Amino acid sequence: MSFPWANEYKPSHPFMQWMDEKLPLPRFVYNAIGAGYPVPRNLNYWWNFGILALVCLTLQIVTGIVLAMHYAANAGVAFDSVEHIMRDVNWGWLMRYAHANGASAFFVVIYIHIFRGFFYGSYKAPREMVWLLGVVIFLLMMATAFMGYVLPWGQMSFWGAKVITGLFGAIPLVGEPIQQWLLGGFAPDNAALNRFFSLHYLLPFVIIGVVVLHIWALHIPGSSNPTGVEVKTESDTVPFHPYFIVKDGWAVGAFLFLYCAVLFFAPNMLGHPDNYIPANPMSTPAHIVPEWYFWPFYAILRAFTFDFFFIPAKLMGVLAMFGSILIWFFLPWLDKSPVRSGHYRPTFRKFFWFGLIPTMLVLFYCGGAPAEEPYVMFSQIASLYYFAHFLIILPIVSSIERPDPLPFSITEAVLGHDDKAALGTTA
Repeated sequence: MSFPWANEYKPSHPFMQWMDEKLPLPRFVYNAIGAGYPVPRNLNYWWNFGILALVCLTLQIVTGIVLAMHYAANAGVAFDSVEHIMRDVNWGWLMRYAHANGASAFFVVIYIHIFRGFFYGSYKAPREMVWLLGVVIFLLMMATAFMGYVLPWGQMSFWGAKVITGLFGAIPLVGEPIQQWLLGGFAPDNAALNRFFSLHYLLPFVIIGVVVLHIWALHIPGSSNPTGVEVKTESDTVPFHPYFIVKDGWAVGAFLFLYCAVLFFAPNMLGHPDNYIPANPMSTPAHIVPEWYFWPFYAILRAFTFDFFFIPAKLMGVLAMFGSILIWFFLPWLDKSPVRSGHYRPTFRKFFWFGLIPTMLVLFYCGGAPAEEPYVMFSQIASLYYFAHFLIILPIVSSIERPDPLPFSITEAVLGHDDKAALGTTA
């Protein structure tokens, strides 16, 4: 984002002048997160979750590299190698628990980040590309997390791999060859474990690349804000450094406090006890369930219990599960309202807080519950509303609702109406 009032990078030290001329990396950093990057002055704490996601990604990569030094991707010793890490490697238990709970923390942060985008219309023009790249990051995260869940080679790891890869078998004609190609055979074994380990190690670096594109796309139009009103004058912005560096720093500190509280006092709270049992292809767990961050989509998958004409129920579930995420790609065009922020959209706000949010909570709960009544029925109702919200309710509401009056500028929203302030002038 380029503004005429943005501070320019002017190195004073001879070495920094030489560096700026030969490799302008300091200038890049200054313009990306320094005083050279003006941001809306009214950003609240919901905008801190972007930097928290970057912190989580860094934690996952650092701990993952350490764990990879001691892990053995072999079905015969994978479970024992994880126990070796936990018991024999210096601080291995800390690295393993930090990595496992870091995945959960990452998804908590990303879910909040996404639903903030839903409410404040962060997917609307001119930030469509920022949103689309964000959805790509989420899909890559899901693939990475699934493959990582398989690596401990416990009961839930093995059967989770078998169930999830088995979903591809529902695709007509090409489903079974794709499933066998993913597994390297007819069932999860050495080939599958090696492939998943390789991809689990590789994909985080792919995520880094997409994150760079995500941030790059964000800096072209600039950050959105709670009012949805675009920046008009210098008084609408403040430099990212030091104002939001400090705010982000406080949020990172609060996040690390909660993260460490779970890490040191309840490290297995979000795990499944069956994964501490070595994988046994001859013993099926009573209740196969993925990690908690997959539960909404797992509930949608299981909501389809009968065939629809010539389409099998299993295929319908698979299509619905993937479609529930792919539908996010079309949000910039499904929501036609000229107003971005939900604060100024009373009808949209009601459907968001009393429709979409309760629906997601129901899907979260039902995805972790047994595949029996009444959970299946609740999943079906919640899945129906989920798709209706994005495909029917959102387009209709965006076309017929009457938004509340918007403030003239960001400054007016923060300080109240002031002609001089709104014009960016002084007395």
